Amino acid sequence: MNENSQGVRRSAARLGAVQALYQIEAADGTPSIVIQEFIDIRLGSEIEGVEYADADPDFFTDIVNGVHGQLDTIDEKIGGALSGGWATNRLDRTVRQILRAGTYELMARVDVPSLVIINEYVDVAHSFYENQEPGFVNGVLDRLSRDLRPGELKDNSPAKAKGKE
Repeated sequence: MNENSQGVRRSAARLGAVQALYQIEAADGTPSIVIQEFIDIRLGSEIEGVEYADADPDFFTDIVNGVHGQLDTIDEKIGGALSGGWATNRLDRTVRQILRAGTYELMARVDVPSLVIINEYVDVAHSFYENQEPGFVNGVLDRLSRDLRPGELKDNSPAKAKGKE
């Protein structure tokens, strides 16, 4: 598999992971059941005229299980990066899942550069929002990256993520 197709499959896995995390939270779902449903039915399939991109199932599973397994730590990290004492549970549910998945990757996937992670989750945010949310996601993940991976982002300006896998 070439590097570009791996990047496309990982991008699709990230989008699917955010959707799965949303479903788990909204319906009080069981992660293992939701993961299996996505792998068996959604990822790479067409449902009601919507074609889901082929995703890396291992990467997808790692993100969903990783967020679920470290949820309290992840929410604490996100809460620390929010301005004005905002609590994570006050965020829009979709934004919350995007930030959780991005934070998990920043914490656990040191094989993926910060700029790639930030850019990928800003792209995920653009899949759902047209207004301020993608910029908000960029700002929070940039702050978290500087905390979790000191020195990886060299300049002092917010991440201008151009990296792709």
